[in-house]
Amino acid sequence: MERVRSEQAKSNSDESLKLAVAMAIVRSVTSRTLATMSLTERNAEPVEGIINSLIMRLLRRMCSALQEDENHHFDTAVQFYIQHLTRKIGNEAFVGLRLIFAVSQRISVVAESLLFMDPFDDAYPSMHNCMYIMIQLIEFLVSDYLLTWSNAGDFDIRLFEQWVGSILHGREALELLENRNSLYVLYIDRVMGVVAKQVRQLSFLQKLKILENLFS
Repeated sequence: MERVRSEQAKSNSDESLKLAVAMAIVRSVTSRTLATMSLTERNAEPVEGIINSLIMRLLRRMCSALQEDENHHFDTAVQFYIQHLTRKIGNEAFVGLRLIFAVSQRISVVAESLLFMDPFDDAYPSMHNCMYIMIQLIEFLVSDYLLTWSNAGDFDIRLFEQWVGSILHGREALELLENRNSLYVLYIDRVMGVVAKQVRQLSFLQKLKILENLFS
């Protein structure tokens, strides 16, 4: 049994190392590629499609890393590396705005799934952990980059409005789960508070109608 555990630990360590190297490469390539593109080139459909595909792959991998193995252990090291990479590539406004929008939409989907899922279902713990890691990722992105994005030439106000609306929709979905776990709502409220705090420093965003719901 000890030998099996040792081999499993070594395998997990090797996978985490490979993943860390791959993530460093992805981050470097993404940043350099976007840096050499004009605003028109960035908004071209093929480029946006590639970025959105990368985002969805990272989110799927981040949550699948939280699934239990046969010994009921979570691969938290892999999950940490993926969340960290995703957070880092979000420093580009073009990527970060789309990343928050995708995560907030996924929060709503997971919340609706949890609402109808048996708490004793084997998949429930991983989905529960996935919810927290996604909400935390949004908090990191907003705290780290929103003010920086606002000074970028490619800040997309339309997309900003969409992800704020998506976060508000996600909160509504989480409210339905409050009887099961009120921490979801407390956590998403904290994220909304961070967004509101950052937006108050950006006068050109304060006139947006969608923010009336954020400040209410």
